[in-house]
Amino acid sequence: MTWRDAPEPEFAPLRFAGWLRVAARGVPLVILVLGGFALLMLLRLFERPIFGAHRPVTPHITRVVFRAALWVMGIRFEVTGAPMRHPGGVVCNHTSWLDIFALNAAQQVYFVSKDAVAGWPGIGLMARGVGTVFIRRRARDAGAQKTTFETRLQAGHKLLFFPEGTSSDGRQVLPFKSTLFAAFFSDDLRAISSVQPVSLRYFAPPHEPSHFYCWWGDMEFAPHLLQVLAAPRQGRIALTFHAAFQVAEFTDRKTLSAACEDAVRSGFTALAQ
Repeated sequence: MTWRDAPEPEFAPLRFAGWLRVAARGVPLVILVLGGFALLMLLRLFERPIFGAHRPVTPHITRVVFRAALWVMGIRFEVTGAPMRHPGGVVCNHTSWLDIFALNAAQQVYFVSKDAVAGWPGIGLMARGVGTVFIRRRARDAGAQKTTFETRLQAGHKLLFFPEGTSSDGRQVLPFKSTLFAAFFSDDLRAISSVQPVSLRYFAPPHEPSHFYCWWGDMEFAPHLLQVLAAPRQGRIALTFHAAFQVAEFTDRKTLSAACEDAVRSGFTALAQ
């Protein structure tokens, strides 16, 4: 059975104690996220005219907010290895909406997302505010993507994307798609760019299925969020930062993609041991 064959979990109705935990965690979580976003946008009024694409202040707000959010939810957070300090790409396996919390909490990074997210109510506004790069996954837009990547990397940004292209039930790493790796092979970027693989794995709370934190297929966001907030005890998230690959050492996007996939897959397996 593959993750595509596995039936999506059915969530049991919450009991009174579950709703109390939802309130106890959810209310401060909303205040934290909205308050942090308001502060970030206020600082951007001064940061943007002075520094342009460079963001020397607001990424620190983002990181603090997501670290605090994991603490409010009660989810433990463990990191092995260290994020690279210089600009470049970061790639990771994709399992849940919680990936954004964990990866933002671990480093200062900007996500690469499909352009449809920009139009989502609320979430789209926040994504734009924190500097998300929106792209269209079409061959004819490859040139524009390279230009966008170049501009952001030259501004000192680290751009994170999920090469699997979708999320799964967290039991394995899916095959990587090499399309977005092409941007790093432009003449202006190849000699100076690096890509760092990251392995991410969730460990469910006691007495919960292994896919408790995973979000995939046609699962709705709100019911899954409520189940996470209502858990009597929480589990943990583990991240492993691998050594970064120098783009110049690879012949093309497919060989770089394969090397990153191997690193992420081996780290994912090691985290389970």
